[in-house]
Amino acid sequence: MEHSLLVWLLPTLALVAGVAIGFLIARLLPNAVPNSTQRQLDDIQERFDSYQNEVVTHFNSTASLVKKLTQSYQEVQDHLSEGANRLALDEQTRQRLLAALQADATQTPRERLTPPKGIQEPPRDYAPKAPNSPGMLDEHYGLKK
Repeated sequence: MEHSLLVWLLPTLALVAGVAIGFLIARLLPNAVPNSTQRQLDDIQERFDSYQNEVVTHFNSTASLVKKLTQSYQEVQDHLSEGANRLALDEQTRQRLLAALQADATQTPRERLTPPKGIQEPPRDYAPKAPNSPGMLDEHYGLKK
């Protein structure tokens, strides 16, 4: 009987010890895994926020530079107009210069060019061949019989 008690007692003790060890590991590991996941999530969020700040800074700088460019263009236009008024020797030259400056400032977009109407077929990137003759990719092309 002592032998059968030992047969039942050892597996039962092993089962209880396994459950206790499993319970301790389960208590320790779930806290470690969410912490690393949370750290990764926080790191990704921080990088995303940093990227968004960089994008906002970039577009603010771009807007500021475009504004400066527009102001500089306007200053050049004013300078040219003033020079045309001051330096043109006669009224006709002055009027032509000012008209050219105004035409550049208010130039309308050009219309798109349309292809010639006679061409219906796109250009070929191979040599045309006569009917019933071998093409350039034929293995006998160019060989004399």
